[in-house]
Amino acid sequence: MDRFERVRTQVLGLSVDSVPCLQAWAESLGGITYPLLSDFYPHGRVAQLYGILRSEGYAERAIFVIDKRGIIRYVDVHDIDEQPDNEELFRVLEEVEPNPVDIPVATPPATAPEPAPEPEADVVMYCTPWCPACRKARAYLHEKGVEFVEVDITRDREAAKHLRNWTGGYETTPTFRIKGEIIINFNKEKLDIALTG
Repeated sequence: MDRFERVRTQVLGLSVDSVPCLQAWAESLGGITYPLLSDFYPHGRVAQLYGILRSEGYAERAIFVIDKRGIIRYVDVHDIDEQPDNEELFRVLEEVEPNPVDIPVATPPATAPEPAPEPEADVVMYCTPWCPACRKARAYLHEKGVEFVEVDITRDREAAKHLRNWTGGYETTPTFRIKGEIIINFNKEKLDIALTG
């Protein structure tokens, strides 16, 4: 049972893109597990009501937690390249609706699993499956013939903690560790210097 189910939470994705665009995006990720809603017509009306529609016609990247009475209990508006802190989000959800007694919570193992060791490669890219800049960076490294190790921070939460330490608390992807140097975001100039240094 995943953690959203434990707090009886319905996750919805909302975008100002059209339905065909959302379908193509979901398919490019191999499918997603929650409903996507199109705020395409009238364009951005829901985003406008929530105060996150930009004058350029697209919405800010934002998370809203709304309780059963329709009261907004949490708002997080962040840069499109930044990843929200999932642990903070789960903390808010559990605060809004503490775990009810009728929903079982998995018993944690007697001993915590060993965190995955940091990869020992010269070039490590920390990424997420849905990050467009990660796809570009992956193609760039392949094109240059650079061998690298890819770490999915959605699966390796210990790596996500390292990432937040490097980026000031954000899960910004892609982030690179090249021979010990940290490079945040897909910056070709900085990557070229680090790779040839």
